[in-house]
Amino acid sequence: MTILVTGGLGFIGSAVIRHLIRTTDHVVVNLDKETYAASHDALEEANTDRRHVHIKADICDGDAMRASFEQWKPEVVMHLAAESHVDRSIDGPAEFIRTNVVGTQVLLEAARKHWMALQGAAKDAFRFHHISTDEVFGALDHGDKPFDENTPYDPRSPYSASKAASDHLVRAWNHTYGMPTFVSNTTNNYGPWQFPEKLIPLVSLNALEGRPLPVYGDGSNVRDWIHVDDHAEALVTAALGAGRPGGTYCIGPRQERSNLQVVKAICAILDRLRPDPAGPRERLITFVKDRPGHDFRYAMDPTSAEVALGWKAKYDFESGLEQTLRWYLDHEAWWGPIRARRYAGQRLGSA
Repeated sequence: MTILVTGGLGFIGSAVIRHLIRTTDHVVVNLDKETYAASHDALEEANTDRRHVHIKADICDGDAMRASFEQWKPEVVMHLAAESHVDRSIDGPAEFIRTNVVGTQVLLEAARKHWMALQGAAKDAFRFHHISTDEVFGALDHGDKPFDENTPYDPRSPYSASKAASDHLVRAWNHTYGMPTFVSNTTNNYGPWQFPEKLIPLVSLNALEGRPLPVYGDGSNVRDWIHVDDHAEALVTAALGAGRPGGTYCIGPRQERSNLQVVKAICAILDRLRPDPAGPRERLITFVKDRPGHDFRYAMDPTSAEVALGWKAKYDFESGLEQTLRWYLDHEAWWGPIRARRYAGQRLGSA
């Protein structure tokens, strides 16, 4: 079949495409606007695979979306294209509304036109999988039960509000038009090829360079961390048959850690893999002013999704983190030029 992946040059989207190329025989149409965080390198062998097609286009461009559906006639859409950095959403929310809300609506309409023209089994088999975040559910406190498929929405940042709006649109297209859409929500992703402004790569690379390791507030904010390869496997499993129209799937690994625990774990692993002559890297930890509206804790109960998808996360956080750090140590040729550009040092990691 042909699968249309939006945002396929992003961190999670590229992991999805790598998984599809390695484990299936399907054609993958990669539709990406190529913003600052896009990386062709992250596609790895998909770059030269004849089953991978890249289209440079903006999901807000209705003509381009309609043309893509008309040309490629996908059986499955995996919608990952989004602005996703919380700090950037605080500084400039308009682009998040444009891409995450308006872009999703434009894509849904192009998909609906395509789906309505299908007949019989092809129409029944079509799926639109919208990939979202746990941040739409708001924040948890100590002792609160994790988010699940029945948790009410309570977004707190421009980013999470824009993703919540897009989730609602996807569900509305299912309920109003009968289009076979479904939504998955997940926790913080980490792993190879993550853009260096996010928490784990930012702290890791700062630590390697002997720079301060910025931690918001007192570092007590808690996140649930999933390896991007685990997430990609779950998404593909859902998109290729396990996901049901109208469904919601909360995908997570049960790996909660405070931001300070994450930073200290990074320091300990790097001290072992590449010791710093100046001493243990925890000396570089720097507590900085908390960001506005910083949610305290996110956590996901993936029980329902595990059963429905027949999937479970394989990586524990410690082994996944070490694998990730070894990857960054081996790939300075990729991240070095990015760090040298204007993004270096301008933003804290988003977590």
